Amino acid sequence: MTATPKSLFRHYLDSLIQRGTTRASLTDEARNVLRTWYVAAKQGGRPAVAATPAAAAVTPAVPEPAAPPQPGPAPAPSVTAELLPENREPASTIMLPEGTMEDKLQYLRDLAQNWQPARELNSLRDTMVFATGNPHTELMLIGEAPGYYEEVQQEPFVGRAGEKLNQILKAMGLSRDMVYISNIVKFRPALPNQRTNNRAPTPEEIEACLPIIKHEIQVIQPKMIVALGGTAAVGLLGIQGSVSSMRGRFHDLNGIPVRVTYHPSYLLRSDNPREKRKVWEDMLAVMERMGMPVSEKQRGYFLPRE
Repeated sequence: MTATPKSLFRHYLDSLIQRGTTRASLTDEARNVLRTWYVAAKQGGRPAVAATPAAAAVTPAVPEPAAPPQPGPAPAPSVTAELLPENREPASTIMLPEGTMEDKLQYLRDLAQNWQPARELNSLRDTMVFATGNPHTELMLIGEAPGYYEEVQQEPFVGRAGEKLNQILKAMGLSRDMVYISNIVKFRPALPNQRTNNRAPTPEEIEACLPIIKHEIQVIQPKMIVALGGTAAVGLLGIQGSVSSMRGRFHDLNGIPVRVTYHPSYLLRSDNPREKRKVWEDMLAVMERMGMPVSEKQRGYFLPRE
């Protein structure tokens, strides 16, 4: 059986991944070749131009000690998920298009809809829930995954948990349209005979979806991220621990400060003012770090009455 350019290209990419390469560069010449292949595939034919070798199309960002396998005549697939229908690329090969912030977010939204690493798990439901709010904000809030109400409305943080988050934002002097709200996992985790019951995403589901949220962060470039709940915190920061062990201080995510706090649904289960105060202390720290005004009244929320 003759190896196709597509299979050779995949083999080359796989060899880089197996040797630990996590980032690669793509030349302008290679982009043009891959676009040509994509257009030809969409039209059901073959490209009329000769393609560059796979090794020229994808160059490891760090020189590899061993020579890559000899590529075939031409790379058929693209290293961008937009160009390759199966969307099987490693995370580092997502390449954002030129254009406005809105253009880039729309690209990620379209990509997430059929993101193959998530689809292949067969453990997530079909309705994609992307994000909401103002992409030009300085504050980004990230949760774990959509639930029943989020799936129905196709918007993150609605229902009772969303109402609680709205209350927190209001106490900060903000509203939903002043911040950007998203989730690590873009699909509701599935359960047998599922109705309104929800579950947290598994580590495998988080890992599969991380490329999308990481590129969202890259597009938004917030000055502050609030991780809502332990699942979001572990996924973003790559560290293990409970919310109680991670909150109370700022973490760093590629130069962006991250504050970990309890998920709004936790406050729905606990009516203890002390727990509400913990969340509020995290939000006060966020406000102070961002230079937002904080009144004495705000500082006194949920403090014990003497």
